[in-house]
Amino acid sequence: MKKLAFLFLIAGIACQQPAQKKEDALYAKADFESTIDGKTTTLYTLENAHGMKVTLTNYGAKIVSILVPDREGKLTDVALGFKSIAEYQTQDAGQGAVVGPYANRIANAQFELNGEVYKLEVNNHKANLHSGTQSFYRQVYEAKELKTADGPAVAMTLISPDGASGFPGNKEVTVTYTLTDKNELKIDYQATTDKACPFNLTNHVYFNLKGEGNGDILDHIVVIDADSTTEVLNNELIPTGKIVSIKGTDMDFSTPHAVGERIDSDMPALAVAGGYDHNYILNKDQEANELTFCASVYEPKSGRYMEVFTTEPAVQFYTGNFLNGTLTGRSGKTYEHRYGLCLETQHYPDSPNHPNFPNTVLEPGDTLNSTTIYKFSVKNN
Repeated sequence: MKKLAFLFLIAGIACQQPAQKKEDALYAKADFESTIDGKTTTLYTLENAHGMKVTLTNYGAKIVSILVPDREGKLTDVALGFKSIAEYQTQDAGQGAVVGPYANRIANAQFELNGEVYKLEVNNHKANLHSGTQSFYRQVYEAKELKTADGPAVAMTLISPDGASGFPGNKEVTVTYTLTDKNELKIDYQATTDKACPFNLTNHVYFNLKGEGNGDILDHIVVIDADSTTEVLNNELIPTGKIVSIKGTDMDFSTPHAVGERIDSDMPALAVAGGYDHNYILNKDQEANELTFCASVYEPKSGRYMEVFTTEPAVQFYTGNFLNGTLTGRSGKTYEHRYGLCLETQHYPDSPNHPNFPNTVLEPGDTLNSTTIYKFSVKNN
């Protein structure tokens, strides 16, 4: 695994601790048992030897909660989300969800493939965002609990028919969540199709290492292994097709910076986005599908530390700029401006309309394979 030099931040000081204190449950499995479109939804729980616990639902293959210890061993939920299937239906189905078949934006809500123009739902300015309002995160997956050599797992499979949300091909997608004894939440994506189709799968989990609903993320210290980005010029955040350097700018996280340190900069790319909401191109071979270090996040008060590794070529770093207090989370606290951050490992936005971007078209007979790992530990200083 390359780029391990970026892990200097934790050398000798990051460690896992067994959980000592558990917070009261805010919901029950029964709150996630429902029927949607004739399919049954429920809640799944993964727990490892350190007491780390992850809950998942097969509605949208969502991460519901991630309970990890702070430096005192106290477990806290660090993922934003809701306490029932009903709330995921009525509030924001994207919280913690698998996004597909194409995450992020597609300009003018259309793309051309093999001589045919495919028109998609317009749901963000003039663009299509996250494949539309009824895409993968509104679907019920078939789920199966597994015991693996790496730890407990849940495999979730979705059959998406030709034309669903405007995308071609009968598509089969399996997302497997595994919780390891290294405090890693591993997400493996696999997909096939019987007709050529652009794919860009990710998870849209929001993190707050202070705990869900416990204030903003401006003091979180971030590192991202990226020196460039896809250029955007306005608040539609559609790439122009140019790759631009961010070295030495207020978007540069190649060395540690607090999120709030430069977020309100007058740098044009930040100003039009209202903060960080950009595709960071990772310093790696963009076509190799190699698992490498992507990013890290440290929250000084709790000591919680998260590392991200991925086979994807890029990551969308988003700082909850559109959170505005209209959503109420699991603990009854409202999600105010910048109360969560996302590190959405991905291919580039609008790739189907930019031949110079890494290919996202999955062909019949081929299999998409992608892995992302969120690894949790603590720093004791």
